[in-house]
Amino acid sequence: MAQTIVVGGGLAGLSAAHTLLERGGNVLLLDKQGFMGGNSTKATSGINGAGTQSQQDLGIPDNSKIFFDDTKKSARDLARDDLIRVLTGRSGDAVNWLQDKFGLDLSKVSRLGGHTHPRTHRGDAQFPGMVITYAQMERLEDLAVSNPERVKIIKKARVSKLLKDESGAVIGVDYVHGGKTESAYGPVILATGGYAADFTEDSLIKKYRPELWDLPTTNGDHCTGDGQKLAMAVGASGIDLEKVQVHPTGLVDPKEPDAKVKFLAAEALRGVGGLLLDSKGQRFVDELQHRDYVTGKMWENKNHPIRLVLNGPASKDIEWHCKHYVGRGLMKRFEGGDALAKEFGISPAALKKTFEDYNQIVRAKKDPFGKKFFQGEWKYDDYFNVSIMTPVLHYTMGGLEIDAESRVIDKSGKPIPGLFAAGEVAGGVHGANRLGGSSLLGCVVFGRVSGDSAAAYLLQTTSAIVQKAGGRLGALAGQLASSSSPAASPTTAVATPAAPVGKTTSGAYTMEEVAKHNKKDDIWVVVDGQVLDVTTFLPDHPGGEKAILLYAGRDATEEFNMLHDPKVIPRYAPEAVIGKVKP
Repeated sequence: MAQTIVVGGGLAGLSAAHTLLERGGNVLLLDKQGFMGGNSTKATSGINGAGTQSQQDLGIPDNSKIFFDDTKKSARDLARDDLIRVLTGRSGDAVNWLQDKFGLDLSKVSRLGGHTHPRTHRGDAQFPGMVITYAQMERLEDLAVSNPERVKIIKKARVSKLLKDESGAVIGVDYVHGGKTESAYGPVILATGGYAADFTEDSLIKKYRPELWDLPTTNGDHCTGDGQKLAMAVGASGIDLEKVQVHPTGLVDPKEPDAKVKFLAAEALRGVGGLLLDSKGQRFVDELQHRDYVTGKMWENKNHPIRLVLNGPASKDIEWHCKHYVGRGLMKRFEGGDALAKEFGISPAALKKTFEDYNQIVRAKKDPFGKKFFQGEWKYDDYFNVSIMTPVLHYTMGGLEIDAESRVIDKSGKPIPGLFAAGEVAGGVHGANRLGGSSLLGCVVFGRVSGDSAAAYLLQTTSAIVQKAGGRLGALAGQLASSSSPAASPTTAVATPAAPVGKTTSGAYTMEEVAKHNKKDDIWVVVDGQVLDVTTFLPDHPGGEKAILLYAGRDATEEFNMLHDPKVIPRYAPEAVIGKVKP
């Protein structure tokens, strides 16, 4: 089968690529970053699924109909029923696919805001977005080495134009790589993400929600609405572009309170029992309400700063997150209620009253703020993990209009032949407000749907596309006729080479020497006794530069191992290893 072009190397693009391969297709994946993964790697709460094996094992009586109703309610009746049915109806299969095909542990199930049942899945030890995305990413990169005639990956490739034939069908793309413009041909799946970091001159945020322009964002700087703009330039219809989700719990770094990019406090922290308290140490909202509702209540409350507080049981339940945030200086641990009251600047009696009032609510199961689900009573003599919160631009519900087959719709209401969209680039799925845990789900579900649809389209139209494109596709047609000729041409990409073996070096450095390299233009870190010069890798890090800069000139072993598999360094940054730490 001829190739399909997937634009974007996040979870939606990866899910589309794997589905295409399962259907016998070939994949050319173009990603404008130097390291695939996108915002999917940052997702910390988990992936939703209704009727999964994990839910059945835990005795959770959930199903896709209940999930549909929850999503419909959250969307404020603005999402399309057909897309919600796809999202919720295929959710259980999506989670099972991840577990069965990629061997992932998604056995822990929690309840996030707006859900009537626990249905957000994650593993036991690591952050789910990173684990799920890395599993797919590594599998695809291995296939690019072992099967280059079927899988080709080009990183730092920015798609500049969608190509159409005289009938209006999309037949390929122009992309810029290494300073040169190249062309590639085949149907296109757009999986470029949202526009919540779109602060460019033609910003969709500025055009559709100018009042949110000054807010910080949780998104990587690659989320500038590229796919939306490319498709709308060739006649695609945009939908709900004004629907921008402001997440209530962005983590404020006390050292950089005005930083434009914030780390996200996972919704799971509230799901396991975390409380939102104002500067007087008082609750003011149901912590498990929809994101837009909680954000509104935070803006209404004049007693700032707002803090998220986890007690001992909640901290233990989500220990990895707490360690991660504490390690980054975004969360503090307090040993006992007196220390916590001092942090708030209130009396111990005032904090005790907050806990006593909440315990009465837990016992009565009746909350004046409307909370319905509780994780137990609070003790004053306990330990606490605490962070300062601020609302942040997080997710864009709007995007390209698609149908239930992930086909991009034009302004006349008809599908554009050869063009598909999956993940945050597509609109109409979540309406006015997305439920927590449905971001990763939307990537996987519509990634798979778009892969299925593109494979079916290609089977039906390959010969017609080749004939219409004429001489311009002559070289490609010859290649497609024979998989035994993997030589690169101007219309195809070179397969990703095998990851090089890490440097063998006799260099040995003291920690004092490492500590001297602590600037953005000269940065070393230590991981498991290895010294890494990560200066050139810094802009390619999927978690953003700040995640590395926090450990400049220091030992980052604990934080690194908390989040990464040991093979990440030899696979993705072998050239960074310059030696070992002197004993």
